[in-house]
Amino acid sequence: MHQVNIPLSSRMNAKTTSEYDQADENFIDLERLFTIAKRQARVVIAAALVGLLLGVFYIVLAKPSYTAATSILLDDTLGKFADDVSPAPSNMQSDTTILSQIAILRSAELATKVAIKEKLDENVFFMNPPRSLVFRLKSAVRAVVGLFGMGDGSNIELEEKAARIGYAASLLQEGLYVERQGRSFVIDLTYTSGDAALAGKLAKAYADVYLSDQLDANYDATERATIWLQTRLTDLQESSQTAALEAERFRAANGLTSAKGALVSEQQLSDLNSQLILAQADTARSRALFSQFKSIIDSGPEKAVTNASVLSEQSGTSVIETLRSRYLSVSKREQEIVSHFGQNHAQAVTLRTEKRDIENQIFQELKQLTESYRNQFEVAQSRETSLREGLGKVTGETSVANEALVHLKELEQNSEALSNLYRTYLTRFQEASQQQSFPIAKARIISIATMPSAPSSPNRTMVLALSFILGGLTGTGIGALREFRERFFRVGDDVRSLLGLKFLGYVPSFDGASEEKKVARWELSSATPVAPTPPANVTRVAVENPSSVFAETLRNAKIAADVVLQGHKSKVLGVISVLPHEGKSTVAANLALQLSAKGASTLLIDADLRNPGLTRSFSFTPQRGLVQAVLGDQPWQSMLKIDKRTKLAILPAVLHKHFQYTSELLSSEAMEKLLNEARNAYEYIIVDLPPLGPVVDAKAFAPFVDGFVMVAHWGSTPRALVKSVLQSETHIFPKVLGIILNRTDMKELSKYTSFGSSEHFMERYSSYYLDQAPSKPKPVSHEGA
Repeated sequence: MHQVNIPLSSRMNAKTTSEYDQADENFIDLERLFTIAKRQARVVIAAALVGLLLGVFYIVLAKPSYTAATSILLDDTLGKFADDVSPAPSNMQSDTTILSQIAILRSAELATKVAIKEKLDENVFFMNPPRSLVFRLKSAVRAVVGLFGMGDGSNIELEEKAARIGYAASLLQEGLYVERQGRSFVIDLTYTSGDAALAGKLAKAYADVYLSDQLDANYDATERATIWLQTRLTDLQESSQTAALEAERFRAANGLTSAKGALVSEQQLSDLNSQLILAQADTARSRALFSQFKSIIDSGPEKAVTNASVLSEQSGTSVIETLRSRYLSVSKREQEIVSHFGQNHAQAVTLRTEKRDIENQIFQELKQLTESYRNQFEVAQSRETSLREGLGKVTGETSVANEALVHLKELEQNSEALSNLYRTYLTRFQEASQQQSFPIAKARIISIATMPSAPSSPNRTMVLALSFILGGLTGTGIGALREFRERFFRVGDDVRSLLGLKFLGYVPSFDGASEEKKVARWELSSATPVAPTPPANVTRVAVENPSSVFAETLRNAKIAADVVLQGHKSKVLGVISVLPHEGKSTVAANLALQLSAKGASTLLIDADLRNPGLTRSFSFTPQRGLVQAVLGDQPWQSMLKIDKRTKLAILPAVLHKHFQYTSELLSSEAMEKLLNEARNAYEYIIVDLPPLGPVVDAKAFAPFVDGFVMVAHWGSTPRALVKSVLQSETHIFPKVLGIILNRTDMKELSKYTSFGSSEHFMERYSSYYLDQAPSKPKPVSHEGA
């Protein structure tokens, strides 16, 4: 066979290159999303309307509730006259304080005080309020659950006063709501009740009881602190006095008398130490002077005058200085006389004698000064020794005193600590005593609760809007699920992109077009079959409505066969489907009738031997058919049925008993011979074959077919199934001319396409088509060929 169809490998690979516009995968396809939304709009709107209806139902059945609100400001400055000024607390401390106050407002203790103050245990409406339908349902569920456990305590006996008050407090807590207003120090308190007056009354009572409770708590805490401080002060006073007396007794016993803040022994030690330092300096000075003068004396009288020159700055050398000046004067005169008169001059000799006398005088003076400095040195040394001995004695005494002083300091520290603690507690006691007289709470009401004028719930606008939105979201979820489950053929692009096959066109869905489903009710047995009721005449739609979409699709199939099978004198076309009841018999009958009506000699063969729906769709009851023709009982031409209007020759399928070897019969040589004889007589041979999925008859007949026309049910045939079946049938797939989508909902078709596709403008093509309802079936004559 000379086929020009795309090869099998390239067809099936079409998905990898163009499936669903793969080039546009990297961005959101808004047009596709809009198409999906339009497709699922009915589901979304229906779900939204159901949600709105449920919201209305809830509003009608729900009991109205009223909410009253009051605001409380936590203000520490209110107690500034009673408390000491303290730095502003940190944010963490502020948050902790506010959360603590919120917990107090929500506590069961405060609720009990409100119940007692307002006598709620005697309020019949409060103790037994009217219940809504939702509450009754919850109560019923709790009752059922309570059968399997201990229950929730809702059936407690309320006969006793305490039990009634406790129950009232629990009801109060159910209607109470407390929260912080933003990041401020304001606490919003709201109470919800079925009675508007009761809601306002209880919200106001809560605020009043909270302020009173805060005052009582401050007073009780201050009173307890005062009593405890008073007891503690007595103990601290006795302990402080005892410690002070013990320290003084130890001081007196160890002679640790102090003057000007220091012990006497310490003062003596300090004085002796100062005197010893001075004595050491005097001794050093005296030693230096004595050593200096002694060295001069040891050098002899000859150097006395020379050495005396270095003592000019020493005290007590004025006499030596005078003698030295005199000596210098005499020496000068001697030099003058010697220079004028010579060494032996009498006056020079006299002057030299005078010089020697002066030298002796200076030496004697130096010896006296040396003795004087020696005496001073000995006195200073003796004084230093005396002071050192006294210091050693005092140091020993001080060491003993210091050891005792350590214990004394410990006693004094203990005494001082107890004294400071006593003073601190005394101050706190006086502050606590004063605070008892200040009835000031660190909170105030800035918004007084009033009776609400309108119910707070149910909020009709919010309930209706929320119900509508939730219904819409539910519908969106259902629509998304439906889209996710969408696995069927809807448009021609599905055929081309997934299978790489030619799309031949759509067949609209007709009323009464379920002939194959009706025929399926006809159960074949081993006995004579029961003739079914003839369905509507959908087998002649293409002939009776030549300008219809159905007829146009069949013409497209004919053109595809003529183009692909060009050069074939006679063409054998098999009409197949994957699943039963997809309309292949209807398509086969209409295609054959249309070809015959156009003047082409056409033979229609019902080869679905297991379920001959095509034969049953015509209004005749043949006695012989394809099986008998292949088995050779009689010439097959004698078994043909001829349509009077179109001259179409029909070879029906008649089974008088259950025939099990249908595939062997269709692939037999006798069948091939029948087809070869038919090729000589007819231009087109249309064969209605069984579905590919459940049976193998079509596979067995495939070698005799020039081309296949596949029929798929629009919105019902799974794409993956068709692909897998065709992939496995390598003898059939290359011969497939194209696919027809049968029973298409033309009104819904545009919802599955994007703007710009031919299906999107299907309504504009309506003027080119003229669809009419199928007419009643016309009889087919029983004539020989």
